Amino acid sequence: MVWIIGAVVVVVILWIIGQYNGLVQIRNKCDLTWAQIDVMLKKRFDLVPNLVSTVKGYAAHEKEVFEGVAKARSMMDNAKGVADAAEANNMLTGTLRTLFAVAEAYPELKANENFMNLQNELSDLESKIASRRQYYNDAVYSFNTAIQMFPGSLFAMIFHFTAREYFAAEEEEKKNVKVEF
Repeated sequence: MVWIIGAVVVVVILWIIGQYNGLVQIRNKCDLTWAQIDVMLKKRFDLVPNLVSTVKGYAAHEKEVFEGVAKARSMMDNAKGVADAAEANNMLTGTLRTLFAVAEAYPELKANENFMNLQNELSDLESKIASRRQYYNDAVYSFNTAIQMFPGSLFAMIFHFTAREYFAAEEEEKKNVKVEF
C-alpha cells in the first residue's frame, strides 16, 4: 500500500513538473520569437535613414515624411513591449508608404541604383518580418491557450503566467495611404 501511495505521489509530482515545464517552454518560445522580430525591426529602423537620406536629395520639400520617420524611430527606441513596438512599427509602415508614394513622383529617384537597392532590401526585410510576426502570433496563441485551459489555468494562476499580446496591425495600418501634391 505504501508503494502504491508513493508511486501515485511520484506520478503526480512528475505530472506537475511536466505541466510547469511545458508552460515555461511555450512562454520562452514567445520570448524567442519576439526577440527575432525585435532584431528585424531594429534592422528596418536602421535601414530607413539611408532610404530617407537618398530621397531627401530629390524631395527636400517633403519635410513631414522625414519628421514621421524620425518620430517612429524614436518611438521604437523607447518601446516597452509588444504593444509599443507594434505602434512604432505601424507608424513607420504608414510613413514608408508615404515615402514610396513621394518617390513615385520623382522618376530620377526611382531610377537611382542606391534607392532601388535600399528599397529591395527593405522589401525583403518586410517579408521576413511578416513571416516572423505570424510565427510569433502562433506562439502567443499556443501559450495563451495553454494557460487558459484546464489544468494549465491552475498553473498559470499559481505561478503567475499571464497572457501575451498579439502583434496585430492597427486600423490605421489597414487603410490606403492618400498622398496629395
